[in-house]
Amino acid sequence: MAAERRSVITLGGKGSSFCSSSVYKVASGVANVRIDSSAIERLSTKPLPLIKGSSFSIPEELTNEEIRASLAVLLNKLLLANSGSVRSVLPVKIMEILNSKDETFEFGDVVEVTEGESVVLEKSCATLVGICSVIDHKTTVLSQIVDSVAALSCEATKGDITSFSSLDSGDGFGNKDAISVAGDLKVLLNGSKAVGKFEIEEISKIPRIHGKFRDVVRSVHSDARVELNSGGGNSGVGVGEALGATLSALCVPIKRLGECSFLRAKLCFESIVNEDLRKLLSERGCVEYENLKSGLKLALAEEDPCRLAHKLNECLGIVWRIIGLEAATAYIALAGGDLFATKEESKSVDAEKEVLKRDKKKKKKAVLGKGTSVVIEFIKERLVSSNEAANGGDQVEQILDLYNPESRGFDDLLAKVKEIVESNENRRLPKLPKGTRDFAQGKMIIREKAFSIIQNVFKKHGATALDTPVFELRETLMGKYGEDSKLIYDLADQGGELCSLRYDLTVPFARYCAMNGITSIKRYQIAKVYRRDNPSHGRYREFYQCDFDIAGLSEPMGPDFEVVKILTELLDKLEIGDYVVKLNHRKLLDGMLEICGVPAEKFRTICSSIDKLDKQTFEQVKREMVEEKGLSSEVADRIGSFVKEKGAPMELLNKLREEGSEFLGNKSSKEALDELSIMFEALERSKCSGRVVFDLSLARGLDYYTGVIFEAVCIGAEVGSIAAGGRYDNLIGMFGKEIVPAVGMSLGIERVFNILEKKQKLEERKTRVVQSTETQVLVSIMEDNKLGEAAELASQLWEADINAEYLVNKRRGKHFDRAMSTGSEIPWMVIVGKTELSEGVVTLKKILKGSEEEVKGVPRDSFVAELLKRL
Repeated sequence: MAAERRSVITLGGKGSSFCSSSVYKVASGVANVRIDSSAIERLSTKPLPLIKGSSFSIPEELTNEEIRASLAVLLNKLLLANSGSVRSVLPVKIMEILNSKDETFEFGDVVEVTEGESVVLEKSCATLVGICSVIDHKTTVLSQIVDSVAALSCEATKGDITSFSSLDSGDGFGNKDAISVAGDLKVLLNGSKAVGKFEIEEISKIPRIHGKFRDVVRSVHSDARVELNSGGGNSGVGVGEALGATLSALCVPIKRLGECSFLRAKLCFESIVNEDLRKLLSERGCVEYENLKSGLKLALAEEDPCRLAHKLNECLGIVWRIIGLEAATAYIALAGGDLFATKEESKSVDAEKEVLKRDKKKKKKAVLGKGTSVVIEFIKERLVSSNEAANGGDQVEQILDLYNPESRGFDDLLAKVKEIVESNENRRLPKLPKGTRDFAQGKMIIREKAFSIIQNVFKKHGATALDTPVFELRETLMGKYGEDSKLIYDLADQGGELCSLRYDLTVPFARYCAMNGITSIKRYQIAKVYRRDNPSHGRYREFYQCDFDIAGLSEPMGPDFEVVKILTELLDKLEIGDYVVKLNHRKLLDGMLEICGVPAEKFRTICSSIDKLDKQTFEQVKREMVEEKGLSSEVADRIGSFVKEKGAPMELLNKLREEGSEFLGNKSSKEALDELSIMFEALERSKCSGRVVFDLSLARGLDYYTGVIFEAVCIGAEVGSIAAGGRYDNLIGMFGKEIVPAVGMSLGIERVFNILEKKQKLEERKTRVVQSTETQVLVSIMEDNKLGEAAELASQLWEADINAEYLVNKRRGKHFDRAMSTGSEIPWMVIVGKTELSEGVVTLKKILKGSEEEVKGVPRDSFVAELLKRL
């Protein structure tokens, strides 16, 4: 039989580089090395003085693979060194050792070398860099293969993978590696009907565990690549400590990866029918896991970088075996135990019955993912299928060998997994832009319910609906938002008009009033707005606002009171939990700043700084006011003494109006206090002042506010303000000739939705009921090619305003699966089978657990009436 032909890796060529995968090929004996002729020519041909007694030794505990890797790196370091101090004899000798089939690596006890060669031998850290390169290759490959194994376990355990989609919230702060892992898993599991049954911690944490492993592996790869191609002389100073730190950082992620894989394998054990196989896999898994824990403990205690690398490489081999065991376990659980029956078992009558039983079971098995099914078929093809090798233990060994990176079949497996994932790169589900979200099913039910509540409250107060364009002329929006103007999305020039996406709904409303000469209106608008902000938790670039505004002359402080009252009604009816409405007055702020000695031209910019007090400490805000905005430290401190004041509306108001108060001596602040007195009395008598806090630190950074300002915050929810508003008497006048006073509020509905969705999830966990459909009836036509029957019956239901769907399929199970699917339970079915078709009747069936009911033989002309009685 002809010897297997090795590939050749050339070192020393001009501009060439050495990589970890090449080191691994040489180390594992699948590649020979060759020194480029130009490198030989560069080496010294002159006689050079030799240093006797310069030692070069290889640690005894190293494996042949690690020794070969060390020699390959040493050879490359010699070729990279100062060519005038290195002869050709030593590199050639190392090349001959590496290309020899002899597994002895002898240089002799003492190597006679030149001074330049001695520096490379003793200071290049070739042994450490060699082992590190092997680790780099193995971990890189492991990070590419482990997700496919975990995907098999997701299906074998019927784990719920919905949490994978929640990792990328669109706010730009998600864990990129975890999101990437989740994306690869979704590609592998695309179309799978086997997942989603059980919420399993070991499944939910896969993206983060694997993502962290990817992150650290990149660091190892980066360091290994640099050290492989750095010079071989004194440039090696500090390499040992640096690589030792990098490898130490890899220990815990390796442990977590192996631990997570072992725990998933344990879950898969339960699905294996063959008791002997289950025992075999369980025992081996436990042994390997204990070896991993003790091995990593020794590695972390090791101070010598080379010994640390050696022990870590051993632990990496253990993790590979654990991953292989998980793959074998998940494969057996998914493919079925009959594949692993012995010859004797298959001959017996009982075994034949068992095989028939399993075959029947397999037909009912859920469809696997498009990627995982390819992996399963690949493993099947690689298993020896002859009767002589039908022993279950032997086939387990074959699967373990397939997942051994040193085996011949592993490269084919890795290529297949890469093909699955990478072939989907162009067909992957497209990503959302940062700061945006999709909403479907359960979330849309919450949103539609909330929008309905909001609209009803607005209409109850006499408001009419208004809609405005999603973009405005840029000149309309600029100069209205103070420092936030930089967050406006500008659009490309189209036909000579410079346009921008609307930042809020208030400025477009003011433009509408001015443009149409409207001097009195009570309006509401629910629409999306856009801000070029940095996405964060609860902060998006596209989101809904729900605005209510009153424009025109009216009873003093009447609209201000009503808008705050509406806000409390909304938050009460939405049932978001405990909340508070912080309230202040812009004129009071201006008076306060004047009293403190702030120049009038700096009022607005200082208000923007004060507005940050809900997110920053006063010291941080003070630093901004002093260092960036030019206030003196004394003035800033005086502002600080005022903005700390907050409390119950009437209580704090009376304090500020006490005799001798500086506010009473300032015209602006006195006007504000008089107006607030009227408003607070109205709030008290309307029984909503208990929700309001008078807070002098509230500033609201928008330039157009002229009077009362307020914002609502949900207590205990870390989402920032959930609503805000105030009086803006001059904004409409900016667009027209007439000044129209106005006051309004905007509900940050997206943040409210976040709170409601969390409450919904808590309720679902308590009740274990998830409802994402409002369908009341499923019309089930249990015969093929009977669309007309479905159309007739469903149309009668729709005409009676009954929410209904239909399904035409001969397979009875399909109908019940649809009606009882998790999250979309449909309480009633209108069943039409052969009997019903022939008799001209239907069967009504209620399928909700605990209240089942069946009514047969219902005439088709009265089935709607019968349903209405029961719905």
